[in-house]
Amino acid sequence: MRFIVALHMMTMWASVARTRAFLLARSTRGTLVTSRFMSSEIEEQIKIKGDQIRQLKSDGVDKETLAPYIAELLALKTQLPSDEAPATVATATKPKKQPPPKQNQQRKNEPQPELSNSELRQIRLQKVQAMRDTGINPFEYTFDVSHTASQLSALYQDKLEPGEEDGSGVTIATAGRILTRRVFGKLAFFTIQDETGILQLQLDQNRLADNFQTLKDWTDGGDIIGVTGTMRRTDKGELTLWCNSWKMLTKALLPLPDKFHGLQDVTKRYRQRHVDLIVNSNVKDTFRKRAQISSQIRRFLDDRGFLEMDTPVLNSVPGGAEAKPFETYHNALDLELTMRIATELHLKRLIIGGFEKVYEMGRIFRNEGISTRHNPEFTSIELYQAYADYHDMMDLTEELVCELALKVCGTLTVPYGEHQISFERPWRRVTMHDIVKERMNFDFAELQDGDEASLSKARAAATAAGVPDVASLPTMGQILNACFEELCEPECIQPTFVIDYPVEVSPLAKPHRTKAGLTERFELFAVGREHANSFSELTDPVDQRIRFEAQAAKKAAGDEEACDGQSLYIEYFVQAAKVQSMPLPGPGTALS
Repeated sequence: MRFIVALHMMTMWASVARTRAFLLARSTRGTLVTSRFMSSEIEEQIKIKGDQIRQLKSDGVDKETLAPYIAELLALKTQLPSDEAPATVATATKPKKQPPPKQNQQRKNEPQPELSNSELRQIRLQKVQAMRDTGINPFEYTFDVSHTASQLSALYQDKLEPGEEDGSGVTIATAGRILTRRVFGKLAFFTIQDETGILQLQLDQNRLADNFQTLKDWTDGGDIIGVTGTMRRTDKGELTLWCNSWKMLTKALLPLPDKFHGLQDVTKRYRQRHVDLIVNSNVKDTFRKRAQISSQIRRFLDDRGFLEMDTPVLNSVPGGAEAKPFETYHNALDLELTMRIATELHLKRLIIGGFEKVYEMGRIFRNEGISTRHNPEFTSIELYQAYADYHDMMDLTEELVCELALKVCGTLTVPYGEHQISFERPWRRVTMHDIVKERMNFDFAELQDGDEASLSKARAAATAAGVPDVASLPTMGQILNACFEELCEPECIQPTFVIDYPVEVSPLAKPHRTKAGLTERFELFAVGREHANSFSELTDPVDQRIRFEAQAAKKAAGDEEACDGQSLYIEYFVQAAKVQSMPLPGPGTALS
């Protein structure tokens, strides 16, 4: 009996001991799980804060600005729970799974859905309204700029050591479009772009006070802002404007293209040139050089006694070139008109009227195919000089292009694709016969023009060389020209004058003075393309009428590019040519 009672008492005490151990273990495991979860949250915050500090260091922020961030990091580290736990419990209990992360952590790690342009526009419109509600105009009228980005770069080129601020007391005011925004709590770095370049901005709450929060809330990439402040260099040595104030000048309602990929779609680049100019600085440089070229051409010709003229864009009948025109209608005159395909005939009438040197730089419209080499609307320049021939125009063209290269590019050797183009004078001058002979090892000059046997030999040689569709060409000159365009033109990489064209492809050029069947004409080629066309102008009014009538015959046969040689407009020109016909050449070249 006593043994039984003692056994029962031992069993009871053992049960109590097990219960106490179970409760102790359970409590300890719960404490460990909670501790681990809290630890993971704090470690994530420490990681984020550490990333911010590393980014700020890479931006060259000074130690004073970094101090509050480092203090926050140290405070987070002190909140880490102790990892010490009873060894017996740790070994006696099985590890349990971590609790699932909180919902906000899951959302933070999930990729955010990409907003559409309409959604982004709506968000930005809400910011516009928020600004107006506080009395701020999101589309300002003016802002006084004291320095551009390039001026600041030049002004502080050899000034300020890393980490140093300009202590001269000079306040800088500048403006530009926001390209990038990096915000780190109470500090932000923006990059803005003006016409001349890019500048980094440093903005912090200490200087901007309440305006810093509005800066974070209201600004987006693409906005145009004005800022004032002082210049400094970051610890990394980057020139930075430390801002005292900022002002929204124009709120952008749509974002810029992704800064890493840019605007790469070629069609979109051509259709949205304004965006292309914003994100591709090299395109802006091309536009700037083109404007300089136009200015230098005018200065070059004006200095040599040429007069710039303006001639009509609307014509009753197109003339001066073989091209299909755009057609329009004049309501007040009840008259069908065409847009000009060349400035030639009006400029020639000015020469007949007594001016000896004239030129026009203007828009030309040709209703033809479109490609990277052909635009239906382009800018060309045509000039005419009395008492000169095509040799004089070759000299003038060489001189003009070389001066442009030096003025705009600063050198006579210009890279283009995989080639280095040298504009050193003199340029090569070669007849069409000779350059085709070099390529085909076949001399068209030895054939008899108009002879059927010679024509067959020319067709056979061209076909053997891979020139297409020569069987339908009726004359020797047309076959020769087809061989040049197919075989030789793409090989003309360095500047080359190809001279003495067949009369069949040069209807307005004066016949060559010593070579029958040819004309005194040249075309300038480089990088495999034609860049200028000139010839000693036809001044014989009788010959001119015969050629216009040939053009009329082609027009009647269905050639849309031929001009109507029987028109009243052409008749006016021929009558003018009868009055006074000066010897003159006239080169033309496209600028677009």
